[in-house]
Amino acid sequence: MTGGGGDGPDGDPPPPRRRPLTVLPLVALIFYDVSGGPFGIEDSVRAGGGALLPLLGFLILPVLWSLPEALITAELASAFPTNAGYVAWVSAAFGPAAAFLVGFSKWASGTLDNALYPVLFLDYLHLGFSPPARSLAVLGLTAALTYLNYRGLHLVGLSAVVLTAFSLSPFVALTALAVPKIRPSRWLAFDRSAVDPRGYFNSMFWNLNYWDKASTLAGEVDEPRKTFPKAVFGAVGLVVGAYLIPLLAGTGALPSETAAEWTDGFFSEVGLRIGGPWLRVWIQAAAAMSNMGLFEAEMSSDSFQLLGMAELGMIPAIFARRSRHGTPTYSILCSAAGVVVLSFMSFQEIIEFLNFLYGLGMLAVFAAFVKLRFKDPDLPRPYRIPLGSAAAAAMCVPPVVLIGTVMCLASARTVVVNAAVVAVGVAAYFGVERLKGTGWVEFLAPLPPSSDSSHSSSSAGDDVEDVRAGLLLAAAVEQEEEEEVASKAE
Repeated sequence: MTGGGGDGPDGDPPPPRRRPLTVLPLVALIFYDVSGGPFGIEDSVRAGGGALLPLLGFLILPVLWSLPEALITAELASAFPTNAGYVAWVSAAFGPAAAFLVGFSKWASGTLDNALYPVLFLDYLHLGFSPPARSLAVLGLTAALTYLNYRGLHLVGLSAVVLTAFSLSPFVALTALAVPKIRPSRWLAFDRSAVDPRGYFNSMFWNLNYWDKASTLAGEVDEPRKTFPKAVFGAVGLVVGAYLIPLLAGTGALPSETAAEWTDGFFSEVGLRIGGPWLRVWIQAAAAMSNMGLFEAEMSSDSFQLLGMAELGMIPAIFARRSRHGTPTYSILCSAAGVVVLSFMSFQEIIEFLNFLYGLGMLAVFAAFVKLRFKDPDLPRPYRIPLGSAAAAAMCVPPVVLIGTVMCLASARTVVVNAAVVAVGVAAYFGVERLKGTGWVEFLAPLPPSSDSSHSSSSAGDDVEDVRAGLLLAAAVEQEEEEEVASKAE
């Protein structure tokens, strides 16, 4: 398989040199893939009829939903340390057709999610643009953030570390100022008549998902078998703390009667009431900058997923081409175009649509994890969840139930829109397969497993090893090319 990023050593431009991600930048990127801070959790208080349900949700659901997804990501990313991420997992378990559909639906949900952030950035700044000026501002902001992504993943990772510190800093002050005003009885507030089940579950689900997104960066990580599990578990603690501490401070310090006021962006009002105008402005600035971090992390995951799919031969080779900064140029442009097209949709529409679409992809990921545990228990897993196969399968039941709940609460319009997206994915798969036969467009052929493989062609885990060995051999070839270029340069 060709490296897709550059050209060979015989007179062609050398492959781009990449700087791998280390633990701290990867923690920050995972944090922004999943959370970005407590901005956006406010609506869970209104939809939950008070503080009790959201507090219980952010205590219980991370154990039932986030932790299983994070554990699965750590195990399978260490077994398949490539940019194909969950696409490779599903391919190994169910074949390329299912993997393509999962990749398409995950990319679509990620692009839909990313369309939120330039809009929310402007909303938090309250600049009062006219509709035409607002559209131009969204376009300009998307272009600027896309350029930063193009300049290199290490730069995105370092900026994510800085943005994480800045985005969480006002909540340290908010919590300190709120402590004397907290009344613990307010945490038990619950008005059953005010509960909005659809809004509550969509808010909780959206704020606690996307742990698997970081798996598409595994090929860019320094020592992924060691680094990835550390970063995932570090991010779990950071995300849960970033939600619970500000929520406890805000709901405990304000009267329970304010529950109906808790809508998106209300934390800035909480800052005003607890600390004054200076804290409100600080929170608004942090929220705006957090949306930049969310955009950068999502764009990185989406674009490197397309690169991984191109390396598997699922989409044209042009998506695997890298810039001189080591970033997948055409994959980034494709994702940015999707963001611009979808940015006209409303916040609530996007949340419900992407939750349903993301849920479909996650059902396939959970199924792939269980199948690989039973089908190929001896697959090398540098990090392995310390559970037997049956217990690991049982661990997947609560998140699957949660996905089912969110889907059952979806509106008819959401179901129709997602059915249309799936239909487009099916048509795209057959269109790509037909295109491969024409020779009009270049596709990369996945490398076969190495000749000294100990698995026979008839073994049950053969297709799993084919996917894994091909991906790892491709990564090794690309790494050797980069080292050769570096040594010549020296």
